[in-house]
Amino acid sequence: MVRDFGITLFDEWTAMWNGDLALAEKIMAPEFTLRYAQPGASEYDSIRDPQTLAAKIAEVREQRPGVRFITQGEPVAEMDNTRTGFVARPYGAARTGPDGEQIDISGTDILRIAAGLITEVWSVSGGPAGRSFYRPSAIGGR
Repeated sequence: MVRDFGITLFDEWTAMWNGDLALAEKIMAPEFTLRYAQPGASEYDSIRDPQTLAAKIAEVREQRPGVRFITQGEPVAEMDNTRTGFVARPYGAARTGPDGEQIDISGTDILRIAAGLITEVWSVSGGPAGRSFYRPSAIGGR
């Protein structure tokens, strides 16, 4: 089913953020737009290609060792037979802070997909000062 393709693509988006950086070349369009609404996320505005995105994700993972992203809640997917449409889904992220404290956040990503590739992303979360909408135990098997 085409809807299943969109959900699988979202799962690959999540896997990319968990360190499978080779997925950037597979799932991202050669040129795309990122729209990150989190405070301090303006550095994503200029990222337009898979290689730069993969490098940025590697940098984020280096700055936040052990960060783990998971999908949460039910996806909303609208796709046509050309694998064009949207997928939206809540996500959670967990990591250990600099003082050993557990940081849990929730957010929602919306992916615009054209011909099977991600062409635009909207991402919203409260960041580390935000709140998690799902139980922390749902993230990373805790």
